[in-house]
Amino acid sequence: MRILVTGSNGQLGTELRLLSLQSTEFSFTFTDYEELDITDQEQVNSFISALKPEWIINCAAYTAVDNAEQEPEKAMLLNAEAVALLAKAAQRENCRFVQISTDYVFDGHSFKPYQAEDQINPAGVYARSKAQGESMASMYNTGSIIIRTSWLYSAYGNNFVKTIRRVGKERGALKVVADQIGSPTWAADLAEAIVKLISINAPSGIYHFTNEGICSWFDFAKAIIELSEINCEVSPTDTAGYPLPAPRPFYSVLDKTKYVNVSGQTVPYWRESLKKCIALLNEQG
Repeated sequence: MRILVTGSNGQLGTELRLLSLQSTEFSFTFTDYEELDITDQEQVNSFISALKPEWIINCAAYTAVDNAEQEPEKAMLLNAEAVALLAKAAQRENCRFVQISTDYVFDGHSFKPYQAEDQINPAGVYARSKAQGESMASMYNTGSIIIRTSWLYSAYGNNFVKTIRRVGKERGALKVVADQIGSPTWAADLAEAIVKLISINAPSGIYHFTNEGICSWFDFAKAIIELSEINCEVSPTDTAGYPLPAPRPFYSVLDKTKYVNVSGQTVPYWRESLKKCIALLNEQG
């Protein structure tokens, strides 16, 4: 089975590359901007028509949440318009489509984990562009699977875990917001979840996947420092004391029941996955 992965130089794409080395069931083709410009309709159509994949996993995205407030056209181009091009081209080739989305499509005013079918209410340019991308995927490809995730990190690329480790080594103290609640997600676990859904030809629709458990950014940062054995004091602050251009959801825990029921898989606890990632980072030096 042929699988095309777009945006494959990012965190999730890199984890899918590593996972592909263990796969005998699938034949992966990995592309990033150099191989395939997903905003170019002619390129998208000709590439997919020639490859004829059974599945496309779209890992490409505009993820600079705060910059999106100043670059709305760029965010919408990559997160929505390009999704439409890919989904349409996939539909023409009878190819199923996986779109990666985000907890940001919810406004964060809930008090219980969001289910896949819950009403979305995106705030901010990034959130609206990702919500529009979900609509494009569903509208233009009847076989689309949309996977929402949150707080993604890995041993590769730029992310919160690597930033906290770096800054923690440079400073003796850190302040991290404690009034935003969610669930960290190791990109390696997400990659496995995606491939699992593909392997069982899961029904189309929206799924949620994060690691199990709930924490604040403060809790997450403290765990990173402790597990990394870095001598740095981490103290809590609130969102008001750390203003940023784009609004953040105060509560964005995602209910994973649908994924668990369809896949038959258990979901690793966030702290256990964090330990594994930090062990990889320590190996890398």
